[in-house]
Amino acid sequence: MKTIKFHKGECGVEFLLNVLPGGRDKGNYRDSDFFNTDFFEIVFFKKAKGILIINQQKIEVADNSLVFISAYQERRWELDPGHLEFTTLVFQEAFLNDFFADKLFTYRLQYFHQLKYPLKLSATVEEIEKYCALLTEIKAELITTRPDSEHVIRSLLYYLLQALNRKYSDQYKLPLHRTENNIAFQFKKVLESRICKKQRINDYAALLGVSRIQLNKVVKAQFNIIASQMMKQRLLFEVQHLLIYSGKSISEIADELGFSEPNHLMRFFKSHTTFTISQYLNNFHQQKKI
Repeated sequence: MKTIKFHKGECGVEFLLNVLPGGRDKGNYRDSDFFNTDFFEIVFFKKAKGILIINQQKIEVADNSLVFISAYQERRWELDPGHLEFTTLVFQEAFLNDFFADKLFTYRLQYFHQLKYPLKLSATVEEIEKYCALLTEIKAELITTRPDSEHVIRSLLYYLLQALNRKYSDQYKLPLHRTENNIAFQFKKVLESRICKKQRINDYAALLGVSRIQLNKVVKAQFNIIASQMMKQRLLFEVQHLLIYSGKSISEIADELGFSEPNHLMRFFKSHTTFTISQYLNNFHQQKKI
């Protein structure tokens, strides 16, 4: 599978951040094979008609909409090239977290690392114009830098990302308030790095130095889902990802994810999807042919 790498040094500053006009890489947004990137993307569509298949999610893309894609998420675009106008904001996660001096910044944004809700946001014409105007300002600062460009970019980018977070939270009725501590966000982050090795919520509670009850409480308050449910969602996502892209057998995947035997993995999968693994894979491959 092709992985597109972040292209450094295009702008006048060494930021791992860029604003790309749609005309530059339209080819990736038409009919394509599956590919991924080593950076995050927010695609702002003024005009679009078609679908995006990202991991196991099929998204209808339309005029005045946004799509949020995290690094290394496999995707395939099927968009009408005659009805396509968009701008893309791209950045690498570590850069953004350092830029805002917050190691959990991307985890605080509801639309990234999202497993439960759509990776899409609908907007009005006026909102899209407003977002694109902010992107134009950011691009101008990246191309023609001044001594205070870093501060200007930081303020514009922070406002844009937080405004999108508020709208996404409102659209999907998600809690927006911040907790007094970072436990909920730390849990979301540690899931990304430990899910292949740890599938017991008590293990995560111990890692974070809290009780299971407290962990479930703070995660529920922040994400409207208890920690054990979020862990199972993330584990299911990992199983689906390995089934589709790794080429490994069910036995190998069960061993990699700590299931004592393949039958336990198959029971886990069916209980959370209502499909057997064979049915799921058949459905996925049929969708690819459509």
